[in-house]
Amino acid sequence: MLKRLDKIRFRGHKRDDFLDLAESPNASDTECGDEVPLKIPRTSTRDSEELRDPAGPGTLIMAAGVQDFNRTEFDRLNEIKGHLEIALLEKHFLQEELRKLREETNSEMLRQELDRERQRRIELEQKVQEVLKARSEEQTAQQPLKGQAQANNGADRRSQGLCPRVQKWFYEKFGEYVEDFRFQPEESTVETEEPLSARRLTENMRRLKRGAKPVTSFVKNLSALSDWYSVYTSAIAFTVYMNAVWHGWAIPMFLFLAILRLSLNYLIARGWRIQWSIVPEVSEPVEPPKEDLTVSEKFQLVLDVAQKAQNLFGKMADILEKIKNLFMWVQPEITQKLYVALWAAFLASCFFPYRLVGLAVGLYAGIKFFLIDFIFKRCPRLRAKYDTPYIIWRSLPTDPQLKERSSTAVSRRLQTASSRSYVSSAPASLNKDEDTGRFHGTKKGNFHEIFNLTENERPLPVCENGWRCCLINRDRKMPTDYIRNGVLYVTENYLCFESSKSGSSKRNKVIKLVDITDIQKYKVLSVLPGSGMGIAVSTPSTQKPLVFGAMVHRDEAFETIFSQYMKITAAAASGSDS
Repeated sequence: MLKRLDKIRFRGHKRDDFLDLAESPNASDTECGDEVPLKIPRTSTRDSEELRDPAGPGTLIMAAGVQDFNRTEFDRLNEIKGHLEIALLEKHFLQEELRKLREETNSEMLRQELDRERQRRIELEQKVQEVLKARSEEQTAQQPLKGQAQANNGADRRSQGLCPRVQKWFYEKFGEYVEDFRFQPEESTVETEEPLSARRLTENMRRLKRGAKPVTSFVKNLSALSDWYSVYTSAIAFTVYMNAVWHGWAIPMFLFLAILRLSLNYLIARGWRIQWSIVPEVSEPVEPPKEDLTVSEKFQLVLDVAQKAQNLFGKMADILEKIKNLFMWVQPEITQKLYVALWAAFLASCFFPYRLVGLAVGLYAGIKFFLIDFIFKRCPRLRAKYDTPYIIWRSLPTDPQLKERSSTAVSRRLQTASSRSYVSSAPASLNKDEDTGRFHGTKKGNFHEIFNLTENERPLPVCENGWRCCLINRDRKMPTDYIRNGVLYVTENYLCFESSKSGSSKRNKVIKLVDITDIQKYKVLSVLPGSGMGIAVSTPSTQKPLVFGAMVHRDEAFETIFSQYMKITAAAASGSDS
């Protein structure tokens, strides 16, 4: 920077030609402050001879003086211009340095710390003033009266000397604890949010899985005890638990088990290899994180993690919403049972001794956990009829289910109102079957006429307008028959596909739900990220499965088809058994 300044400063005439800056009134303060040596102007031999000669011509001397005067004025202007440029450059460089210093020192944080220190100083000054004021008041209260005797004066003097000592001793011993109870305003801290990162998201999901592993293993062991996975272990646990409850040692037993678990964890942390579990643990292979991932791999990784997070959050939301709806009387018949049970427990705790109540609750919990749940898990029909907590929990609705029920109720009301208005305005020759059949029609005509079905077969309420998709039939070799665009419908007994191309009904496809041998979600193009947008349906009449691809609402359609398929197969199985 100094070299640049020197170049700018001396880019005019040479430094030897400049005059003394101390004589110039327009020089800068920085330049005038320095000690500048006086410059003696150079003169040629001719000029010196003319000056020495008193009889020389006066005109030459005058012309030389005017030329020197003009030259000095020009040099002064150049000097002033150079000083101004130097000052501007120095100002610019100083501003840049000041900005860098501000960024490095973070003046905002220093200012906040300074404000906090000032606040603390003000509080300390207030405390000191309060202490001094209290001491002055005590001293004034302890001063002796003028009319008292000399003995009383001596006693007062001793008391005045004792109280400050006691106060000082008390403050030294307990002053720190007293200061801890002083109320101070809470400091609001704002947490910085991290930007979205695929690697960070994956690592957080792995951390969550590792952190929840002890809880999940504990739940698995409890479930294994209830299922009698190991007969000897479950029998010993049942015997020990029932004896502990009968003798009133249930709480000490649980405390002893907690101490034993902590002791085992201590030994494991010290390097001991202790593994005790009812269910054998299966070690999952840990994949090392890849450093260089392609764009499609990163996108697929984010989709997988997002799907896991979505399912986890969905399960947690279902549990919390069911608990909320249980206590908010969303279904009064369910909450009424809880209400009666709470009243019975309250009255029992008021009139019966706690030992008897604890014995009854402990025996019921042991029998329910070890015997009744085992029977219910082995007999699902018995559980669906008599397991009250299970029935209550399954019948509790979530918020999306409540919204769906309300929307279906409103749509049914609108359908009934529209059907009534249509019946009232229809001719007398039409019957009710014909009127209701017109409401479930496609763009080309009535539904049952297009697919050659009975009038009772109508689309389900979920797919009244159908799902747009394309049918991929790999058994066909012609390109026109290989892929067909259309709409997919689901009835009580059939899966119907209506082709969008105009023509005969041969392009439409009707599949019986009973004839379906396999149904699963399908990904048409494995190159694209995600789990796909297709459904593959296998039937005995086709060698390769039929694929309904490019379906936007794939998950909704799959759940509808699968649930209706399970109903049909269950009804067919029950009919064959009977």
